[in-house]
Amino acid sequence: MLDEATIQQLAEGAHPAPHDLLGAHADASAVPGTSHVVRAVRHLAEAVTVLTETDTGQAETPMEHLGHGLWRAVVTGPIRPYRLLTAYDGDEAAWESEDPYRFTPTLGELDLHLWREGRHEQAWQVLGSRLREHEGVAGASFAVWAPNARAVRIIGDFNDWVGRSHPMRTMGASGVWELFVPGELEHSAYKYEILTDHGWVTRADPMARYTEVPPATASKVGTSRFVWSDDDWMRSRAAKDPHNSPMSVYELHFGSWRPGLGYREMADALIEHLEETGFTHVEFMPLAEHPYGPSWGYQVTGYFAPTSRFGHPDDLRYLIDRLHRAGYGVLMDWVPGHFPKDEWALARFDGQALYEHPDPRRGDQPDWGTHVFDFGRPEVKNFLVANAVYWMEEFHIDGLRVDAVASMLYLDYSRKEGEWLPNVHGGRENLEAIALLQEVNATVYRRCPGVIMIAEESTSWPGVTKPTDASGLGFGLKWNMGWMHDTLQYMAVDPMYRSHHHGDITFSFLYAFSEQFLLPISHDEVVHGKGSLLGKMPGDQWQKLASVRAYLTFMWAHPGKQLLFMGQEFGQPSEWSEARGLDWWILDQPVHRGLMSLVSQLNRVYRDTEALWLRDNEPGGFEWIDGGNSADNLVAFLRWGAGGDPVAAIVNFSGRPVEGYRMGLPFAGEWEEIVNSDAVEFGGSGVGNLGTVHAVAEPWGGRPASATLTIPPLAGLILKPRAVELQA
Repeated sequence: MLDEATIQQLAEGAHPAPHDLLGAHADASAVPGTSHVVRAVRHLAEAVTVLTETDTGQAETPMEHLGHGLWRAVVTGPIRPYRLLTAYDGDEAAWESEDPYRFTPTLGELDLHLWREGRHEQAWQVLGSRLREHEGVAGASFAVWAPNARAVRIIGDFNDWVGRSHPMRTMGASGVWELFVPGELEHSAYKYEILTDHGWVTRADPMARYTEVPPATASKVGTSRFVWSDDDWMRSRAAKDPHNSPMSVYELHFGSWRPGLGYREMADALIEHLEETGFTHVEFMPLAEHPYGPSWGYQVTGYFAPTSRFGHPDDLRYLIDRLHRAGYGVLMDWVPGHFPKDEWALARFDGQALYEHPDPRRGDQPDWGTHVFDFGRPEVKNFLVANAVYWMEEFHIDGLRVDAVASMLYLDYSRKEGEWLPNVHGGRENLEAIALLQEVNATVYRRCPGVIMIAEESTSWPGVTKPTDASGLGFGLKWNMGWMHDTLQYMAVDPMYRSHHHGDITFSFLYAFSEQFLLPISHDEVVHGKGSLLGKMPGDQWQKLASVRAYLTFMWAHPGKQLLFMGQEFGQPSEWSEARGLDWWILDQPVHRGLMSLVSQLNRVYRDTEALWLRDNEPGGFEWIDGGNSADNLVAFLRWGAGGDPVAAIVNFSGRPVEGYRMGLPFAGEWEEIVNSDAVEFGGSGVGNLGTVHAVAEPWGGRPASATLTIPPLAGLILKPRAVELQA
């Protein structure tokens, strides 16, 4: 017999172990195997009957109401599967249903052990909600980590958002709560109600893989029925080294690239644009679910759920599959450093600091008004490591660009004296975050051949792209923020005065091989008053466009991969805003169409020219021809491929042509002008060398051959030998 307090707990859905009392249990007062007790909660029911399949047919056992909606029956015979027949006052027929409390747990001891140890690399397969058949019955399993909770119950469409009928069971020291709910639950919205020391709170599922469309905040039960068709891409990817392969990245914000497109509609439009512009990869700003659109996705609440703004998760799979089949890699921004304080999401999830560090000197991020993950907690680390793996394995993402790595590495990041807590050695390095990043990178590279991890790291932290077994962070690439800052600062100066700032354009070559770099002109450089790339350039409209063409030619020739934010490929005049679409209309003007033609040419030349990417990470792949010509605002250098075939890049950042310019070259013979950013087709003035430069066997500048050529104003040239004639 149950006491009144226990009955009350069960009726309210506040019992931490409802399966211990609800469901079918041996009748301790009878001979073993002769009868068992069934208990169920059915609020407002007029009558409840236990339906049991026996050897001779179906047996019906009426249940007794014990009060508060709790019903009990003693059923003859051994424990067998059963159903409940519930009659409500006013209903014409009784309602027959499965009882959630007759089922065993849907996750095993190994899963719980791995989660507790922080080693469950596919944790999304056991936590969150999951449509499944369990013990021969269709339904959905729910599992959530809430170790500080006194009780947890599920509310959703399937129970009219009344949680007392679906309390979950605690799975012991793991801190996980679990329940299998029978029925047709696909697309059902749900949340968890968690009993804390201060009362009930309501939270979305941290591991939901599908959500309502914001501003609605509920999680949804979903499944994937998508059949991938990108096997050729995945095999090819696994066989390549992405760090020493061509990579020119087109970064875009999904909602403002072409407003109104969903994941499926985006496929045709984006592939057409990539075919025209020639980028090798597309990088989406964060697509994980986030409540506040103007955060651009960088304040994530649903780490395992693609935002429902643009469709079902399978629609995103469709888009990625289409991109892969068309030959384009897919990168995505990932934000493991911080999360927003929305009370329905991760913050103080079970009434106490759980995902965030409990000390605000480590657990709060003052710059963004967010919480910082407790990187040293095994389950939190597991949450993040599994999340990185999830995007690779479930969505075939080819790489993650990890946002704001510096904010994770430094305990005093954006904090004043006294506002941060030193590490165990008294230093400012966040040792737990370092260990997390190393584990994320090592795990992803081990599990997902051919992917790439990219760090947005804005300091001089050593070894960002060194392997983890050499004490590095283990990233594949690092954004070269120094290059971006210095070169944009240089380009903003009037050409008349650039000779005084020559070091800004050449300094990056001093450290170009200290890490494996990607050169970014990202969304951060064309927003919040910074203006567009075109708007940063001095002079009249022609000079602005010419400067952009010269700058992009320099960027594509420079060691390192490239990234360009949407709109800059055609010279968008206005600063980017997520609230509106790009200025696509500007392509009606030939000069802007010409700029996009140049980007297309740069990408084609880049992909087809091994010297521009194969030795990106080797000092031997680069040589200066002329690095100190500040008087002419000119730089010239060689890039070498594996077979000894070079290209020569010459960029004139002055506003006048440089005629009769003589430079040393490694070979005599004809050099083809494979890029001239001043070509008329690109909107330029047409100054150049008629497509060919002839080098003669006359030493110059320490090289065995030389050529005399004309360098157009505010323009770049890339030359390639037609036939190598090595001179003694």
